[in-house]
Amino acid sequence: MAEEVKQAEQTQQPQEKKSAGEAVKMVLKIALGVVLVGLGIWAVIAWWRDLLLVIKGCIGLFLILAGAITIAIAKD
Repeated sequence: MAEEVKQAEQTQQPQEKKSAGEAVKMVLKIALGVVLVGLGIWAVIAWWRDLLLVIKGCIGLFLILAGAITIAIAKD
């Protein structure tokens, strides 16, 4: 009986350490995500005119792609 209790205690300790390690990883991933979102917002604000130029340049290609998909669907 005492051996079972010791084994149970030994199996619980690595799980707690693993759980703490996973928590640290999760916090780091969330922090990295927040930093990347902040950098993305900053990039959009800093290069707003360039972003609009790229979007305007992609409108024609988007319409060509949409038309090609529509034709492909219509053939079926």
